[in-house]
Amino acid sequence: MGREISSRTYSREDRQRYREKIQRCLEALATMLAEDSFSFPRTQMGLEIELALVDDDMRPAMANAEVLEKIDDPSFTLELGQQNLEINVPPRALAGDETLGLEEDLRASLGAADEKAKDAGANLVMIGVLPTLRHEHFDQRWLSNSSRYKVLNDRIFAARGEETVLHMEGSPILGRTAERLLSYQESILPEAACTSVQLHLQVAPADFAAHWNAAQCLAGVQVAIAANSPFLLGRALWHETRIPLFLQATDTRSQELKNQGVRPRVWFGERWITSIFDLFEENARYFPALLPETDEENPVEVLEAGGTPALAELRLHNGTIWRWNRPVYDVVDGVPHLRIENRVLPAGPTVLDTVANAAFFYGAQRALVDQERPLWTQMSFHAAEENLYTGSRHGMGAQLYWPGIGWVPPDELVLRRLLPMAHDGLRACGVSDEARERYLGVIEQRCLTRRTGSSWQRDEVVRLEERGADRGAALTGMLKRYVELMHGGDPVHTWPT
Repeated sequence: MGREISSRTYSREDRQRYREKIQRCLEALATMLAEDSFSFPRTQMGLEIELALVDDDMRPAMANAEVLEKIDDPSFTLELGQQNLEINVPPRALAGDETLGLEEDLRASLGAADEKAKDAGANLVMIGVLPTLRHEHFDQRWLSNSSRYKVLNDRIFAARGEETVLHMEGSPILGRTAERLLSYQESILPEAACTSVQLHLQVAPADFAAHWNAAQCLAGVQVAIAANSPFLLGRALWHETRIPLFLQATDTRSQELKNQGVRPRVWFGERWITSIFDLFEENARYFPALLPETDEENPVEVLEAGGTPALAELRLHNGTIWRWNRPVYDVVDGVPHLRIENRVLPAGPTVLDTVANAAFFYGAQRALVDQERPLWTQMSFHAAEENLYTGSRHGMGAQLYWPGIGWVPPDELVLRRLLPMAHDGLRACGVSDEARERYLGVIEQRCLTRRTGSSWQRDEVVRLEERGADRGAALTGMLKRYVELMHGGDPVHTWPT
């Protein structure tokens, strides 16, 4: 979705041309898969982190264009809302000490960017949902200055035909009743409240299906042990409120279409796959184009001439369907490759926590792929989907389903089963012992203490409220302390309350 688009309206002819072009892209992709045309020299990882901006009073700072100018680093880009930026970390090998280098480089980049952001009166925050956002921050005027965001906003609301409804019931804070949210919004800016980490892994075409299926199995566990988004518009909601918020903020369906079973554009999926082609074909079959822009390339002719097609329409369409594990086709220096983009994790709380989450995912995913009997042959797809929503809602308090165990809390599942597998998986990927022990040690201690970013935020707000603060003051005070500890760099399981 980084591609800029025109701000014009689209005609019926545009939509028909786009649909036909998508089919030609699929034809070219099928040929490339059959002929094994993809590069895979080594296992590479990549990382994107979405960041929130706040002023010194912890209110959202609507200043991303000015901050971006101050930072002056091509790794940083605009995001949907003016209170957001994104850092794109260049891909690197997974093996050896590369994760240690990733942690060091991230600390340096984010630290330098934060210092420059202060010149624009802003501070960078890694958090899943900024707890000091209010209704007025979702006004359309706070969209970033980019034509693609305005057009996307208009197209989603045109498809929906009515206001967005944010409707959630929270996971109760201990000793209290569950809090609820019912809010109507007239822009897609609630999506900008969802600041995530996106993990990329380049894979060979023949291995893509196994890696994607494994990632789907892990989604609920990932989010349960890394939740960091407990508050929205003053309410204590899900431990990872970002999951239902993203779905509702970008929903193009009216209530009637939901009742008919029309698929949402924020989608877990509905079945295990046998090829990456399954996912792109589903995109074309189920989802109308939001941004039907075509170019002049004939991908089939380019392929027949020995070239590499850009498949621009297929990629643009894929960027408007927000799967929690998204397939990616990309071309670098004229060479095509395939990636899985894992999108379930929130940003933060610290760089160390972020890299630990990545190491756990890559290790556990590899171990599941290497199993003689695939886990997804023992588990229904619906169970994996339910794990995602249960883990998001209840965090460490969830009960997840796992074959051979049954219903189990996420911390117990990780400590008993998945952590040893993640160690094996990272060894198989060639990750150094020092890196493996550092990052998986963080995951182990987080599970032993049952302390996530979300549970810390909730506990801190309760503490401040018990001292007499109202909810608004408690959220501000909590966020101020959160930012201090985030900069301190110690993992969240060690944070005091």
